[in-house]
Amino acid sequence: MSTSARPPRQSRTGLTQTGARKAGSKTPRSRSREFALQALYQVQVGGNDVAAVDAFTHELAGFHKADPVHYQVLLEGCAAQSVSLDALITPFLDRRMPDISPIEHAIMWIGTYELQHCGDVPWRVVINECVELAKEFGGTDGHKYINAVLNGLASQLRPLEVQADRDAGLARA
Repeated sequence: MSTSARPPRQSRTGLTQTGARKAGSKTPRSRSREFALQALYQVQVGGNDVAAVDAFTHELAGFHKADPVHYQVLLEGCAAQSVSLDALITPFLDRRMPDISPIEHAIMWIGTYELQHCGDVPWRVVINECVELAKEFGGTDGHKYINAVLNGLASQLRPLEVQADRDAGLARA
């Protein structure tokens, strides 16, 4: 009787070793954020044209599982409004914008854009999704930085929603 040298099969759902969600646990909107992040990175670092990056991204494996409308809104909105998004983000930074990694910069664009323009996505979901992106694609403690910046922005961009959630939390305590 021979024993297989293969390790046991891993679950496709749950969390990875870094704490990020595994592929099987991701919603189409979560996947659209991932593809938007990758595209924004190419625009930011490579200086590539948004339309060319968009065409390339549509051809990537797994894109069919993403929400294409949400992806398009994020890519085009963040690219077009990058200067105004940076202006909103900068007061919450403890360092200069050029010192922020391009991945974390793009994640903050996505979070800020969603907080500002995607009212159908609750503020806590926006922050959680961006923290997940940072865990998967960012630096070791980048998710903590993203969380702090976006929490500050949420209070500014969605004050009524944030206050209502905080009041509800106090009522339960």
